[in-house]
Amino acid sequence: MEKVDVLLGLQWGDEGKGKIVDVLTPQYDLVARFQGGPNAGHTLEFNGEKYILRSIPSGIFQGNKINVIGNGVVLDPVLFQEEAEALAKSGHDLTKRLVISRKAHLILPTHRLLDAANEAAKGGAKIGTTGKGIGPTYTDKISRYGLRAGDIEHDFESKYNAAKERHLRMLASLNYTQDIAELEARWMQAIEFLKTFTFVDSEFLVNKSLKEGKKVLAEGAQGSLLDIDFGSYPFVTSSNTVCAGCCTGLGVAPRNIGDVYGIFKAYCTRVGAGPFPTELLDETGEKLCDLGHEFGSVTGRRRRCGWIDLVALRYTVMLNGVSKLIMMKSDVMDTFPVIKACVAYEIDGKEVKDFPYELNENVKPVYKEFKGWNKTMQDVKTENEFPVEFKEYIKFLESELGVEIAIVSVGPDREQTIMCHH
Repeated sequence: MEKVDVLLGLQWGDEGKGKIVDVLTPQYDLVARFQGGPNAGHTLEFNGEKYILRSIPSGIFQGNKINVIGNGVVLDPVLFQEEAEALAKSGHDLTKRLVISRKAHLILPTHRLLDAANEAAKGGAKIGTTGKGIGPTYTDKISRYGLRAGDIEHDFESKYNAAKERHLRMLASLNYTQDIAELEARWMQAIEFLKTFTFVDSEFLVNKSLKEGKKVLAEGAQGSLLDIDFGSYPFVTSSNTVCAGCCTGLGVAPRNIGDVYGIFKAYCTRVGAGPFPTELLDETGEKLCDLGHEFGSVTGRRRRCGWIDLVALRYTVMLNGVSKLIMMKSDVMDTFPVIKACVAYEIDGKEVKDFPYELNENVKPVYKEFKGWNKTMQDVKTENEFPVEFKEYIKFLESELGVEIAIVSVGPDREQTIMCHH
């Protein structure tokens, strides 16, 4: 029996997971997404083309692999259709290669309206959602009102109408009125498109594949610090983004998890509201943002940037049981004379090494400084060519995090990926 390898982000999302799934996929037979929805954008670049995936697993570009949208995912049929049609235009026909879990929950047009109404009602206390209806869909799932992909196959209209009426009453109570006829017509059209795909009981598909000796890669979305249980609550997403979410989001038993690839950037970013202890609101932060092209792939929002936070990283390495680390965007740091890493927090005059219950303005980062390497790394082909200072930085990170760095990315292209064997 094979095990499922899991690949996930260790920070606040946007770590570069899409690229790495694409690099690793040739070794796997099946790639599955296990949580989140179209609020996650994975950008992949190769052969001079740029693709953005929101719900579709990043294994889709590697020929004859099976890609699975798991039961833990929430799916917006309209955005799914747009994404699938754009990929088909570029020569990637998905109907043969993509299957959808019957147990995946559907994002309804009224979910998007509820998202907007809820954020508006919060006033100044906004969480900064992407407005895609993700939160309300997960809320319905937990309060047992959800509509699932499998419902499309049986008595769909009455189930849909009941859900819609319930939402319209909720919207009325929030004094939020909007005509949904147009949204709804477009959504129903997308449901027809969805029917051209194969719906499966993905827990059986995944476990049968493992039994047959096939290799399975589970792809997480967003990042561990956005986890509903362990992230910087309430500024988090609505699902479990940590490794445990793979067990519930695909139906894989804990003992059948193999390698856990934890992805992090050589620095740190965050989108939207919420605490960020190492955030830099100065020229250095601006420079990180510009050199790293830190703008959201789906939203276009500018990301907040700061130094790497090892308190948070040690925490997420522990929560996920990371066995291999992958460092992204090392090349963005090429021109910094000094590089800093947060090794502890100072809270009320005390030095703290463990991630605290609440991140707030009292949490001050304690930094260790390193001399920058001041060499361009985009052309480096092997780890022997790494500058001495960069090698020292890697060694320091490995000793702090207790896990080896197996892959280092030095640029956006598939080719700019260095496997380390130190």
